[in-house]
Amino acid sequence: MGGTRHTPLVHRRFAFLDHPGPLAFAHRGGAAEARENTVAAFSRAIELGYTYLETDAHATADGVLLAFHDHTLDRVTDRTGRISRLPYREVRRARIGGKHEIPLLEDLLGTWPDVRFNIDVKESTAIEPLARAIRRTRAYDRVCLTSFSDARLARARRAVGREVCFSLGPRGLAALRAAAMGSGYGRLLAGLARAGVPCAQAPIGFRGLRVTTRALVRTAHAIGMQVHVWTVNDPATMAHLLDLGVDGIMTDNISGLRDVLKSRGQWHPRPVAP
Repeated sequence: MGGTRHTPLVHRRFAFLDHPGPLAFAHRGGAAEARENTVAAFSRAIELGYTYLETDAHATADGVLLAFHDHTLDRVTDRTGRISRLPYREVRRARIGGKHEIPLLEDLLGTWPDVRFNIDVKESTAIEPLARAIRRTRAYDRVCLTSFSDARLARARRAVGREVCFSLGPRGLAALRAAAMGSGYGRLLAGLARAGVPCAQAPIGFRGLRVTTRALVRTAHAIGMQVHVWTVNDPATMAHLLDLGVDGIMTDNISGLRDVLKSRGQWHPRPVAP
């Protein structure tokens, strides 16, 4: 998928990534076209043919696992407060955009058993509830775990209790970028390869630094990693990244990404049940 074939150092295969590429991820369900992280957004993405949904994991004070991005309810709902400090009986009254209930992540996994979920673990309190949800829904092969915290990502992987797909954490991504720039991180990358990290999920840039470059994609592919880029909403930028050989794009503009992939003969929609 995406880019030149190499003899990889990462030999483990993950069913989550077993799909004709490039992978198209509906970021928060497609936040440019529906209210983010709502059943309505996820349903629309699936109707458009998306196999991959991106969402986030938070837990309430009493351990109820939600598909929700922010630490607080304030920005997108009609209520306020930090989710991890509120019981579910209060959080469940919140409405995204004044209308939509916050979905339970386990309900999403159970409702669409043939859909794959890229899950950003936002807080440590979500780790154990997420592990339980994955076990109960037998979703091991259709989730990929990611986080902006290396420690949180490592804890989540251990808590699941069975190997699942996961992405590089921040330190690994920094090492990959440094290696792509020729900064002598080969030993660390070899360690990442031995650990079997199957993908790097990266922004186009960060704090004025270019992250996703042709060299980074080439370096990742050389050790058997896919590169997924977030969050890309401009069709011209999508096309440019695909020309670089990236293996996946996360977008709020799900119609736009579908159109770009269709124009290139690279759109592989989810099969529609008869």
